[in-house]
Amino acid sequence: MPRSTRSSSASDSFPPEPGAFRIAWRPSRWVIGALLLLSVLAPFAVLASEMPRVAAWPLAGLAAVAGLRAARREARRPPRRLELPANAGRALLDGIALTDAALSWRGPLAFLRWRDAAGRHGRLSWWPDTLPPAQRRVLKLWSPGGAGMAP
Repeated sequence: MPRSTRSSSASDSFPPEPGAFRIAWRPSRWVIGALLLLSVLAPFAVLASEMPRVAAWPLAGLAAVAGLRAARREARRPPRRLELPANAGRALLDGIALTDAALSWRGPLAFLRWRDAAGRHGRLSWWPDTLPPAQRRVLKLWSPGGAGMAP
């Protein structure tokens, strides 16, 4: 019988409350790949437009650099740990309580939006390459709409 995979490592710095579920977030390789692809294709789109060549070449270079910077920034985002309470408590992100945490779904993508104690807004998205099916089911059950369809 195959062994199940753990949803978190043994070296987590904060203890979970009984019945809580922890899920890891990391940057999606699919997003990074899409940003890299756009950084290659964007200069061709600029050059194929009817923009004067004297402006198109610098803009094409700028588009490539901007795409590469966006992919690099996404790849360097640190992993996060989300703890979902089993009771009516607040969700924790890296040990910090979240206010107004809301989970929404768009097909296979999960989006978490929140405010922290200082009032700053934040968001994370889980793509299919970063969210195994078992954790996807737990997130769907935790979301206010349950396992229903997204609007």
